[in-house]
Amino acid sequence: MKFSFKRLVKGLTKTKENLFGKIRSAIGMYTKIDDDFLEEIEEILIKSDIGVATTQKIIDGLIEANKTDKPEGPDQIMGILKKEIDKIFANGDDEESFFDIPQKPFVILIVGVNGTGKTTTIGKLAKYFAERKKKVLLAACDTFRAAAVEQLQIWSERAHCEIVKSIPGGDSAAVAFDAVQAAVNREIDVVIIDTAGRLHTKLNLMEELKKIKRVVNKAMPGAPHETLLAIDATTGQNGVQQVKVFDEALELSGLVLTKLDGTAKGGIVVAIADQFEVPVKFIGLGEQIDDLDEFSKSNFVEALFQ
Repeated sequence: MKFSFKRLVKGLTKTKENLFGKIRSAIGMYTKIDDDFLEEIEEILIKSDIGVATTQKIIDGLIEANKTDKPEGPDQIMGILKKEIDKIFANGDDEESFFDIPQKPFVILIVGVNGTGKTTTIGKLAKYFAERKKKVLLAACDTFRAAAVEQLQIWSERAHCEIVKSIPGGDSAAVAFDAVQAAVNREIDVVIIDTAGRLHTKLNLMEELKKIKRVVNKAMPGAPHETLLAIDATTGQNGVQQVKVFDEALELSGLVLTKLDGTAKGGIVVAIADQFEVPVKFIGLGEQIDDLDEFSKSNFVEALFQ
């Protein structure tokens, strides 16, 4: 499930044009790093949804590098900028595959607000596992939205996998419990749980999601093994706020950044890497069944600077 590097570069075209196109134009107007240059770069970075705090860290890095390296000309200045962004992505593992399943059933809880591509992401994951001869079961726990259950039913048919669901408005935690128990009894390899992104009741969304996690753990101690937040990359800094809120409530293990090909706000990936210990595990670069990729920090940075 790895995009070719060329495909990744193409998928990041809008971000590259918005961010690095403007940076290259700015660099072309300066022969060295000075106050005027730094001010212009700062504005470009902030407008590209890298955010104020992360932008300041990059600017500080440029200032320090300028004291020792004295870069001159576009290539040297871009090289320094690339080093500073590389530093932000320096922590943590990069190449460990998400799909090396350590146990079964391997339970994945997918959360996120409505409209982020959450259910579609689940369908793509199900298809991927099914094609690799894994038995997959989907849990339709967004019982508050009939369309979500119907959509998940379609994905289960496409991926030739099982689904556990209930009547509209049913107890979502009960569906999750039944799904995990069924997976244990049927020797299922992977359980993927869909959840609500908004409730049509007076219930608090985060409390409902916490309840699902507790119930899943009762059905299988240690589960869910992954709690992934789906974020629509086109929302920019709003997506950063979503990470904060969901992580505080649920202790996220990873992020799925969808619709990255359709936005110039790909700087959000840099902001998230800087501000949170929650890693980006997948990126979506389209609407097709195979348009979901395991995230590689090194490839992402290289693609941005191509």
